[in-house]
Amino acid sequence: MRFIINILITAVVVYVLSKLLAPYVVINSFSTAIVFSIVLAVLNFIVKPLLVLLTLPLTIITLGLFLLVINVIIILLADKFVSGIRIDGFLWAFIFGLILSVVTSVLHQRRSRR
Repeated sequence: MRFIINILITAVVVYVLSKLLAPYVVINSFSTAIVFSIVLAVLNFIVKPLLVLLTLPLTIITLGLFLLVINVIIILLADKFVSGIRIDGFLWAFIFGLILSVVTSVLHQRRSRR
């Protein structure tokens, strides 16, 4: 049940962010946002740990800042897997990912306090 709620929270944030970053991040519908959130969760579960492990020396050298680049790579991968979403380049994926991470973290933290 918690997984479904987390997916729905992420989908709402993704959909709202697409409206705020309108010409650069486009999501056709809320159902596309839900599919994108599921794909993002799967990629974060499977691919992200492998990328973190493979780039560990670079992550250590950059004091963890390279994890932001890995986050952008995961978002761009999810963009390629889901039709109905378009993110215009690395910079907009970075901005989208940064805002998405902050907002979902705050919302999940508030939900877990209750």
